[in-house]
Amino acid sequence: MIDVKGLCKSFGDNHVLVDIDEHIEKGEKVVIVGPSGSGKSTFLRCLNLLERPTAGTITFEGRDITSAKTKEVNQIRQKMGMVFQHFNLFNHLTIMDNITLAPVKLKLMSKEEACQKAMELLHRVGLADKAAAYPAQLSGGQKQRIAIVRSLAMNPDVMLFDEPTSALDPEMVGEVLDLMKQLADSGMTMVVVTHEMGFAREVGSRVLFMADGHILEQNTPEEFFTHPKNDRLKDFLSKVL
Repeated sequence: MIDVKGLCKSFGDNHVLVDIDEHIEKGEKVVIVGPSGSGKSTFLRCLNLLERPTAGTITFEGRDITSAKTKEVNQIRQKMGMVFQHFNLFNHLTIMDNITLAPVKLKLMSKEEACQKAMELLHRVGLADKAAAYPAQLSGGQKQRIAIVRSLAMNPDVMLFDEPTSALDPEMVGEVLDLMKQLADSGMTMVVVTHEMGFAREVGSRVLFMADGHILEQNTPEEFFTHPKNDRLKDFLSKVL
């Protein structure tokens, strides 16, 4: 589904991503872990062109998107749901309006169809009673679940998660991870940057370790956590497990 070749990203003299090659198959759950500043989030943001690569190519569903024009980028992003650390909900809109805004504005659905889809998704995540509420009336965990629903309302082919639980209070992390596990079980292709090692072990089909802009090791969760080979990875795991 996503093929990355020779991906580099620099900000001035700071080389954040260095010559990354990666291939993500349809239905995979790829979990990316590593220390802060290793390039994980930048890699994710390059996949849907929130950051433009300095060099290299990204092919999505058979199409080279690296030099896509603005209009094409918007079409590509419709197929790539993105969930951030901070929920990025519109505080002046109800939850229903937050979810239906993009599909209606982009003419993907009528208002009626979008509202029906939104209610189905809200029921699925146990928040149907919050449709008329505003973001300020929700807990952090509820806001993040709504942010996930908002992405799902666009019927994406892949979901990108950038540390979706890092801004949450510890007791709210579980409800968001549970929803992500449900998504994984439904067959959604997912790329997840996270510090939640339990999630990586349980849900990932593959776990990648990034440091200093490189992917230093990747493997199945079992091998990754039980038999790490790279010394940087061994050191990292000794601190987080």
